[in-house]
Amino acid sequence: MSERIDRGACKARARELLDTAQVSPRKMVALWLGLRAGLSLLNYLGGSWNLFYVFLLVLTSMLSIVLDAGFVLYCMAVRRGERAEYLILFDGFAFAGKIILLTVLTYVFIALWGMLFIIPGIIAFYRYRFALYNLLEHPELSVTQALDMSKRQTQGFKGQLFALDVSYLGWALLASLPDLLYRQNVQIQVYNIVGASTYWNIQEVMRYVNPNVFGMPWMAWEALMMVWDLVVSMYYLANYQCVELDYFDAAKAASGVGETPDFSGPYAEP
Repeated sequence: MSERIDRGACKARARELLDTAQVSPRKMVALWLGLRAGLSLLNYLGGSWNLFYVFLLVLTSMLSIVLDAGFVLYCMAVRRGERAEYLILFDGFAFAGKIILLTVLTYVFIALWGMLFIIPGIIAFYRYRFALYNLLEHPELSVTQALDMSKRQTQGFKGQLFALDVSYLGWALLASLPDLLYRQNVQIQVYNIVGASTYWNIQEVMRYVNPNVFGMPWMAWEALMMVWDLVVSMYYLANYQCVELDYFDAAKAASGVGETPDFSGPYAEP
């Protein structure tokens, strides 16, 4: 039987830890997401689909994966009461190959289960939730060992992890508000053009859609969406990550997996 985690207490503890962090979590989030936005801009400059664009897309995606791992390392350091400088975002490059391979395999396994039906895909998403944390704590692990450990650690905790995600849903919706407004604006224009018809060519219809949003040029709205997401994320992402690491520690203690350096065990399977 898994331990019932006090989510409210975890959130309060995370706030206290982050308030005493020597490097501001908001500044760390701003740097992290700013770097990711820069990588997205590189993709935009790559133009339309061609060999160079695909190369840029793959390269920036891999860099983003490693930067994401660096942010997790920062939160791990904060929870241990250690000073984590801004350069910790780049610490994952020391074993970037494993981090990228682990992420790709996780996506593949989730996609394979998702092909069966949406529910198995969701279960798989939570089954491998702690794989990256295992690898970051113990870089000597193989990718398959990290995945297998996560499978055993999350037994009995998947429902609690889902409830944790739902508890932050309001923040996520707030961060995506400009994007939702933009999509709603486009949908209204499309409906006004095609009416209730179910037979229409999307490329032909989009020729008549006004790219301006509420009187603002499309590029200005894109910039607004990026800035808005960054500002909102600064207020909750670090807390969310630290709370999830609390769940990770609870899962390790309950399962006995990852508490000791004995990583022998079966390889992970989808």
